Amino acid sequence: MLSFRTAIPRRQEVTLGVAGLVTFLVVWQLVAVSGWIKPQFLPTPGAVLAAFWRLFTEAGFAGDIAISVGRVWFAFFLAVIIAVPLGLLMSSYRAIGAFFEPFIDFIRYLPVPALVPLLIIWFGVGEASKIAVLWMGTFFQLVLLINEDTKRVPREYIESGLTLGANQWQVMRDIICPAALPNMVDNLRITLGWCWTYLIIAEIVAASSGVGHVIWSLRRFVKTPEVMAGIIAIGIIGLLTDQAFRLLHRRAFVYLDR
Repeated sequence: MLSFRTAIPRRQEVTLGVAGLVTFLVVWQLVAVSGWIKPQFLPTPGAVLAAFWRLFTEAGFAGDIAISVGRVWFAFFLAVIIAVPLGLLMSSYRAIGAFFEPFIDFIRYLPVPALVPLLIIWFGVGEASKIAVLWMGTFFQLVLLINEDTKRVPREYIESGLTLGANQWQVMRDIICPAALPNMVDNLRITLGWCWTYLIIAEIVAASSGVGHVIWSLRRFVKTPEVMAGIIAIGIIGLLTDQAFRLLHRRAFVYLDR
């Protein structure tokens, strides 16, 4: 029986997750072999698995994955080192928030794909434009999330610190950051996922390597199994990264009620 908002044992959670995945694969297999959809549009899971193997053994796909991972993490790191301090300042000093927030709100609603031609004009077709696409898709969302996380720190904590003689820097370092850190780590995990969603857009810009380039090249030859294998590879990398962040969160913040 389902219980509303009630925790379930970890083993049961894993079992249900595996069951959901198996159900998806079975439905996929049944639809693919039913003849409702042509194999060139929906190959079987086995065909995609075979294509996955060919990509690694014949096409040097591991190298493309390494290049894409490097691009995503570099752009994400650039976004983090700017967004976290700026978000803290925007929430701590309302004048800074009033200055930056309208502009950031405006930019974050612009579709990143529409900015690609402009980024190419500014940065050319090399690595800089690809990093810029990934950075644009991450930074403006992240800075507002950090801003909101630090705003949620109870004012009583800050007033207590000031009353006890802490200066503004000490309040920010010893009260605001530790209190907001669990939510900040969660938001870093979420925005890293967003960064991966822009990878295809970034790597179709005159790229000669990367997972996005491979997928975009193969679709011209209607190699659907290989295209799906490339997409699944991104999903697997994202899932592993997400689980690593979750594990880090549980280990670092064991005091939270989960």
